Amino acid sequence: MSKVHDEVLAANAAYAKSFGDKANLAMPPARRFAILTCMDARLDPAKFAGLAEGDAHVIRNAGGRASDDAIRSLVISHKLLGTKEWFVVHHTDCGMETFTNEIMSGLLRQSLDTAEIGPDGWKDVGQGPGSDAGEAIDWLTIADQAKSVAEDVRRIRAHPLVPADVPVYGYIYDVRSGQLVEVPEATAAG
Repeated sequence: MSKVHDEVLAANAAYAKSFGDKANLAMPPARRFAILTCMDARLDPAKFAGLAEGDAHVIRNAGGRASDDAIRSLVISHKLLGTKEWFVVHHTDCGMETFTNEIMSGLLRQSLDTAEIGPDGWKDVGQGPGSDAGEAIDWLTIADQAKSVAEDVRRIRAHPLVPADVPVYGYIYDVRSGQLVEVPEATAAG
């Protein structure tokens, strides 16, 4: 077992010891909204959106992109659990801006080990083997944050399972200031 594994289990034991009333939280989110955001460890949706446990659904993936699975989760969030508003939140300095589909596929073709980034971009340092299976995946990389937020809001809005009366807002979280900056084009589309 790793040190991290032991730390996680110790933290969980302490959390469970003081769990108290949380066992009585309802399944539907109390504040009736959902956030789709990036998995980046610098983002804490509970803090930047003022959430307590049980308040909202938080759906996370690389880039906070409106992938098929993210939209599936949003539809479930609304249809079965009553969310009434959705936020798409991307962020500055996102790792999804540092590569393209071609770069990712090339790195995976060489090896499945962790790559390194340097002044000239990503470099594979693994020994292999790799796989060409990455070529069949759209990695949903980001070239422009505001455009990607607007694109994701439009994709959600256009989905046939998304009701017209659920507003979808678009924001960029600034990792330097902690502020949410509205993307007007996204919010207008949502």
